[in-house]
Amino acid sequence: MAKKVPKSELSFSFSKSSGAGGQNVNKLNTRVSLSWNIKDSKAIGQAAKERFAEKFSRLIVGDLVVIHSQKFRTQAKNIEDCVVKLNDYIDQIRKAPTIRRATKPTRNSIKKRLDGKSKRSKIKKLRSEKF
Repeated sequence: MAKKVPKSELSFSFSKSSGAGGQNVNKLNTRVSLSWNIKDSKAIGQAAKERFAEKFSRLIVGDLVVIHSQKFRTQAKNIEDCVVKLNDYIDQIRKAPTIRRATKPTRNSIKKRLDGKSKRSKIKKLRSEKF
């Protein structure tokens, strides 16, 4: 992984988790919501912020990126999971996509294509000749 988002830019909130966990689910706030203000962040550049907003628009509410985790039964593990998810998302958009450059077909490839067409044409002409 490349450069990470500093902890000072992240804020966490907690709520009751759903799913398995027995009485734990009813009394402990183990679900974690990570909030990161992408607009004011200095962790990534402006171009990367735009790519992030384009690719992960479903995670953005206003200027905040909100990521949830309730995978584990402890707050600490869910906090770690949220941070790992965020860093994975950033790694996905860190490098600008390469743009395909149009190229001309080579002389030999054009010749092969035309030879194939004429060969196929001859076969069809032979079929249509009457005896």
